[in-house]
Amino acid sequence: MADFVQNLQSEITAAVEEAEGPDGGRFFRDSWVRKEGGVGISCIMQDGKVFEKAGVNISIIASKAPEQMLAHMRARKREGIDKGPYNMFVAGISLVLHPHNPMAPTVHANYRYFELVEEGGDHTKPVAWWFGGGCDLTPSYLFEEDAVHFHKVIKQACDKHDAGYYPKFKKWCDEYFDVKHRGERRGIGGIFFDDLENKDPNEIFEFVHDCGHSFVEQYMPILEKRKDLPYTEENKRWQQMRRGRYVEFNLVHDRGTKFGLATPGVRIESVLMSLPLKARWEYGHTPEPGTPEAKLLEVLKNPKDWV
Repeated sequence: MADFVQNLQSEITAAVEEAEGPDGGRFFRDSWVRKEGGVGISCIMQDGKVFEKAGVNISIIASKAPEQMLAHMRARKREGIDKGPYNMFVAGISLVLHPHNPMAPTVHANYRYFELVEEGGDHTKPVAWWFGGGCDLTPSYLFEEDAVHFHKVIKQACDKHDAGYYPKFKKWCDEYFDVKHRGERRGIGGIFFDDLENKDPNEIFEFVHDCGHSFVEQYMPILEKRKDLPYTEENKRWQQMRRGRYVEFNLVHDRGTKFGLATPGVRIESVLMSLPLKARWEYGHTPEPGTPEAKLLEVLKNPKDWV
């Protein structure tokens, strides 16, 4: 899993820099060591030619599991987890790409593995282990062919392993990325799964591996079609309001943000790298009926099956 997230980070950052072109933005690579145990690399780009902000982060952590985190797991009804003490191993990748052009969608993906072992225990006999992750697309303007492509690619990756994965995880994604206080989804979905432990761990790892390595095919063709389309200041304003909704979900509802902030020694910059460089809130704004903005909102309030 550690090798997988490192290789995937290199693959995705290379694709993003290629999209930026020879005179475009480049990632700042911030390598870090966690004193409690663990390492990571945060790759961040701001004010690129194509991307307003892009982050592709990995972390590989091995340390004592903090009680606050264990309490959070017990609250989620994880069986067999008492007060410990436990050691944990976590390896994951998390990325968010925010393009400048309002016609090009924001995208998010993350894939991770978590394991708990009794302190001084054997890693071949974990107390608990699971995989989690997913991907989702957040457009400001809806192009249905883009939604179909994004979902089709990840469905193909799912279907290689279990025909039940895509419909189950697509529904889970629509339910998870729900900005409940707004009555709308954050975007047009993808897949989401957590606590996945119902098969041999090697089988699940292969599934996660294929999903991760599908990302470039999922997103980059969409970006290429949209990144140079013309747009107006009004389009940009709407994009910034949609990014305001993105911020609301991530800070109010997102489980990953809460999990990160509950981790001792957490790097706040890495946890909050998903937030856009610019966002906007307007009091009582409602799109005019029949506009592209209203069309997007209709889909966010009533998720569709795209494939």
